[in-house]
Amino acid sequence: MDVQSWTFLLVGLSFSLYIGIAIWTRASSTSDFYVAGGEVNPILNGMATAADWMSAASFLSMAGLISFMGYDGGIYLMGWTGGYVLLALLLAPYLRKFGKFTVPDFIGDRYYSNVARTVGIICALLISLTYVAGQMRGVGIVFARFLEVPIETGVYLGMGLVFFYAVLGGMKGITYTQIAQYCVLIFAFMMPAIFISIQLTGNPIPQLGFGGKLSDGTFLLDKLDGLNQELGFHEYTSGSKGMMDVFAITFALMAGTAGLPHVIVRFFTVPKVKDARISAGWALIFIAILYTTAPAISAFARTNLIRATSNIPYTHVPEWFTNWEKTGLIKFEDKNSDGVIQYLAHPDLNELTIDNDIIVLANPEMAQLPNWVIALVAAGGLAAALSTAAGLLLVISTSIAHDLIKKQLNSKISEKKELFLARFAAGAAVLVAGYFGVNPPGFVAATVALAFGLAASSFFPAIVLGIFDKRMNKQGAIAGMVTGISLMLFYMIYFKLGWFTQTIPPSTDWWWDISPEGFGTVGMLVNIFVALVVSRWTTPPPAHIQQLTESIRYPRRTA
Repeated sequence: MDVQSWTFLLVGLSFSLYIGIAIWTRASSTSDFYVAGGEVNPILNGMATAADWMSAASFLSMAGLISFMGYDGGIYLMGWTGGYVLLALLLAPYLRKFGKFTVPDFIGDRYYSNVARTVGIICALLISLTYVAGQMRGVGIVFARFLEVPIETGVYLGMGLVFFYAVLGGMKGITYTQIAQYCVLIFAFMMPAIFISIQLTGNPIPQLGFGGKLSDGTFLLDKLDGLNQELGFHEYTSGSKGMMDVFAITFALMAGTAGLPHVIVRFFTVPKVKDARISAGWALIFIAILYTTAPAISAFARTNLIRATSNIPYTHVPEWFTNWEKTGLIKFEDKNSDGVIQYLAHPDLNELTIDNDIIVLANPEMAQLPNWVIALVAAGGLAAALSTAAGLLLVISTSIAHDLIKKQLNSKISEKKELFLARFAAGAAVLVAGYFGVNPPGFVAATVALAFGLAASSFFPAIVLGIFDKRMNKQGAIAGMVTGISLMLFYMIYFKLGWFTQTIPPSTDWWWDISPEGFGTVGMLVNIFVALVVSRWTTPPPAHIQQLTESIRYPRRTA
C-alpha cells in the first residue's frame, strides 16, 4: 500500500479506538468529568500524564528545534524535563493534599478571595488557549501532509474529534483515551528512531547511536559539525544563543511546567496522595523514553536533510520533498536561477525554507523507511497533539463551570446543570482553539513556549508562595499575578505578534537580549518581588489561613 492508504488505515483505527473509549467511559457525574472519579490506577495515570505532557511540541516540534538549533535546542529538553521534576517533587504532593483540583480553586481558597480566584481563572484561560493553539496547529500539519488537505481543514478535523471525546467523556474519557494515545505516540516515535539508528550507525539503540560512528568511520556528531560549517551554520554541538537568553528560556519552561493547570489536575485522578507520588514517578519514566530519544532523532534528521537537499538539482529532489512542498511547509526559491538548491546560513544566498515542525514527520521519508512506518508517525503525531489538546480543553471547561459559575456566581447549581455547562464551555473552547490553530502566533514549540511563559509569570509564584510563605496574603498574590502576566502579555504581543508596530521588532530590540519565549522568567521575578513587597505592606492573612498553609507542608500519617 502507498503512504496515504496506510495513513488512512492507521489513523482511522486509532481514531476509532479513541471514539470507542470515549463512549465506554462517558462521564455521568461532575466527579467523572473533572477528575475521572479519583479512581485511576497510579501506573495508568502516569501513562496518561505522560501523554498529556508530551504534546505536539514534544513529538513534532522539539526534535525539529534541536535539529536546526543544535546545542541551543537543548534548552527545551532541560526546561521541560526539569520543570516536570520540579512539579512532581516540589508542588504536586502539596497541592494534592490541599485538595483543590484546579489552580484557580487553590488560589481562591488559599488567598481567601474571589478576586484572586477570578484572576486565576483569567490566567488559566490565557495559558490554556495559547497552549492549545500549538496543538491544533500540529494536528493541521499532520493532516495537511498525509491526507493531502489544507492545514485549515486538518485543524477542523482535529477539532471535531477532540470535541467528541473531551465533551462526552470529560477527564474520565480523556484519561483512558490518553493511555491509548501514549501507546500509539511512543511506538510511533521509537520505531523510526530504531530503524534510522541501525541504518546510519548500526546500533539499534538510538540513544547510543547518537554518539556512534557512521559507515565511513566518522562520529555522527563530528560529521554534523562539518556539514553545518560547510553551509555556513554554527557547529551543531556548539551554541550561538546568548547565555542570558538560554538561562531565561530554560527557567521559564521549568517554572511554567510547574504551574501548568492541565498537568496539576492529573494528580487528583488517583485515590491517595501516595498514589499521586507513584503516578508522578511512572510518568517521568514514560516521558524519559521520548525525551532521551529526541536528540538522536534530531541528529539523524539533520544529517539526512543536508544530504538530500544541499547542492541538489531541483529536478532531482526526492519524492518526500515534493510532497511536503505541496503543503507550503518546504519552500524553494531559485535566487540565482541555476536550478540547484542552495541551502546556506546566509539569508541572502539561502534558497530553501523548511518549517521546524515537519522534521519528525518527514524523517522516515528522508530515510526511505517502509510506508507503514511513515503512516505510523502520522498517527503518533495526531495522538500527541490531541492528548494534550483534550487536557487543556478540560482546564478551560472547569475554570468556567466549576471555578467561575459554581464557586462564585451560583453555588446552588445542580450537578446536572453544572455538567452541561462544563461540556458547553469545552465545546466553545474547541472553536476558539481551532481559530488559533489556523492563525497561530508561531511554530508549535514557540507557541507552546509562550504558554509556559504565561504560566511562569502568573501561576508559579502564586502556588510556591501560597505553599511556602504563610505570610503571603491576597493583596500580594493578586498584585503579583496581575503584574507578572500583564508584563508577559505585553512583551509577547510587542515582540512576537507585532500588534503595536507595523512589523515585528528585530531581536536586537529585545530587553536584556531575552526572547519572548524566555521572558516568562522576568515576569516571574517581577511577580515574586511585587507579591512579597505588597504582602509585607498590608495586613497578614487570617490565622486559620496561616494554620492551613502550615499544615499543607507536613504530610499526614493517613496520606
